[in-house]
Amino acid sequence: MGISCWPSFASMPALLCSFCVLLLLPNSAMGITRHYTFNITYQNITRLCNTRSVVTVNGKFPGPRLIAREGDRVIVKVVNQVSYNITIHWHGIRQLTSGWADGPAYITQCPIQSGQSYNYNFTITGQRGTLLWHAHISWLRSSVYGPIIILPKRNDSYPFQKPYKEVPILFGEWFNVDPEAIIAQALQTGGGPNVSDAYTINGLPGPLYNCSSKDTFKLKVKPGKTYLLRLINAALNDELFFSIANHTLTVVEADAVYVKPFDTDTLLMTPGQTTSILLKTKPAFPNATFLMAARPYFTGRGTFDNSTTAAILKYRHPSNTSVKLPLFKPTLPPINATGFVANFSRRFRSLANAKFPANVPQTVDRSFLFTVGLGTTPCPANTTCQGPTNTTKFSASVNNVSFVLPSVALLQSYFFGMSNGVFTADFPQNPPIAFNYTGAPPNNTMVSNGTKALMLRFNTSVQVVLQGTSILGAESHPLHLHGFNFFVIGQGFGNYDPNKDPAKFNLVDPVERNTFGVPAGGWIAFRFLADNPGVWFMHCHLDVHTSWGLRMAWIVMDGPQPNEKLQPPPSDLPSC
Repeated sequence: MGISCWPSFASMPALLCSFCVLLLLPNSAMGITRHYTFNITYQNITRLCNTRSVVTVNGKFPGPRLIAREGDRVIVKVVNQVSYNITIHWHGIRQLTSGWADGPAYITQCPIQSGQSYNYNFTITGQRGTLLWHAHISWLRSSVYGPIIILPKRNDSYPFQKPYKEVPILFGEWFNVDPEAIIAQALQTGGGPNVSDAYTINGLPGPLYNCSSKDTFKLKVKPGKTYLLRLINAALNDELFFSIANHTLTVVEADAVYVKPFDTDTLLMTPGQTTSILLKTKPAFPNATFLMAARPYFTGRGTFDNSTTAAILKYRHPSNTSVKLPLFKPTLPPINATGFVANFSRRFRSLANAKFPANVPQTVDRSFLFTVGLGTTPCPANTTCQGPTNTTKFSASVNNVSFVLPSVALLQSYFFGMSNGVFTADFPQNPPIAFNYTGAPPNNTMVSNGTKALMLRFNTSVQVVLQGTSILGAESHPLHLHGFNFFVIGQGFGNYDPNKDPAKFNLVDPVERNTFGVPAGGWIAFRFLADNPGVWFMHCHLDVHTSWGLRMAWIVMDGPQPNEKLQPPPSDLPSC
C-alpha cells in the first residue's frame, strides 16, 4: 500500500519519506501514497475589469497541480465549503476497480453537499504523462480544474529527449457572470446559452482583450533549450487551435499515452484532451518576443466566443535591455478549418513498441453504431421557448436517447441491486431509425428521454462507431469515455459504410486516447477492452451538449478473479 507522503517535493518530510520508500521497496517498484486536500471555496477574482466570486480549489484559478508517479496511490480529500454541490473527476485516470473515485455526479457518486467531504482514493496504473482534474457537476468545471502530472516510475526515462524544464499550459474560459446562472437560464428557456467573455491561458486572458494587458501569462525561456509544455484544454465549450509564432512544436504524448513524435506549427485540442509538446528554443537570443495564441474551432450554427487568448514567449536576455522588441504573432487556421482538423488528428499514432505496445483488440465481441448530435424536445404546455422554434427546446442525444440524470448514483443502485426505477439496461445498440445521417435532416427531430445503460460482460472486446448527424447542423463532438482508453482505428466524413470502411482500419498503431472528436458531418470508429468493472459515463465534452443530454452509461460486469471485481463503496461515500 505504500507510505503516506505529502507531495511537496522541496520539503524535508517528502525527501525523508522518499528515502524511507527507497529503503523499503527494491527499485521503488511499488510507488508511494500521496495525500492532497482540495478545499472548495469562493474566491473574488478579477478579469477584464470585472470582479466576481468564483468557485475554486484552495483559492486558486486554475487549481493546484496534482503530481504523482506511475504506480502511486493518490488520496484527495475534497472539502466542500461552498453552497453548490460538488464532485471532482480525475479525467483520463483508468480507475481500475475504483469506480467510486471517478467523480461524475449521479453516475458513480452522489455529489458532495455543502459542509461535507469525501476522500477520492485511486492508484495510477500503467499511465504516465499529462491529464486533468475538474468538477463534474453542472458547469462548475469552468473554474474548478487543474493539471494531473504523472511522472514515469523512478529510474524510468521519457522515450524522448529529457527536457530542460516542464511547464503546464491550461486553456480555459472566463465568464463575467456566473456560468451556473447561464446554464440554468438556458435549460429553462430551451435556447443556446450565453458564451464566455474570454479564453484564458493559465487563468489569464492576455493582451488582446480590453482591460487585460496586465493579465498575461509570460513564459520566460533560455536559448538552445528543450521545454516540455503540458497542454490541457479545460475550456467549457470550445475546441481550440494553438500556435507559438515562429516556433515548431513536437508532439510526444496525448491523453497520458506516448505517441510517435511529429512536428507541427499548429495544434487542435478538444475540451478534455491533453497534448505534451517539446519546444526547442532558438539557438541564440532573438531580437523579438513571440505570442502564444489560442482561438476556437467551430462548426455549429449557434453563437460562440470568437476571440483569441494570448500569452508571451520571452527569451531571458543576458543584458537587462529596455529596448522594445518586435512582437511576432502566429497565424491560426480559419474558425471552421475542418480539413486541417481531420489531417491533424490523423497524424497521431501509438508508439506500438515492445515497452509501450498498442494492445488493440484484433477481434470484436460486440459492435455498436451510435448516432451523436443535436435534436429537440417539446416546450412545456402553454409556454414558448427559445429553441430552434418557439415550441421546442434544444436537446442532444446518443441513438436518439437524451440521457436523464437520475436522482441517485447509478453505480450505487447497480452495486446494491436496486436499479429498479433508477435506470434500465436497454440502451439501443443501433439507431432506432436509420436515415441519411449526414444528409438532409429528417422532418421529425424530436428525441426520446430516458436513463438507459448498456451492459457488457467483463473482458468483452468492443467496437463503437460514433456517427455524427446533421440534425440542427453538422457539428464536431469531442466524446470522452470514462474508465478506459480506446483506440481510434478509423475516421471519415459522411456516413460510415460497414462494407467498405473497415478495410481501411488501422489495427497496428492507432492512437490511444480517452477523448476524441467526432468530425462535423463524419464518424469515428474505436475499440476497447471492457476490463474495468463498474459504471462508466460516456459523453460529449462540450458541456452545453452534455447538459442537453448527449451522454450515456456503460455497465461492465465483474470478472471471475478478485482483482477483476468492483470494490465495495468507501464508508464516506456521499449520500443523495
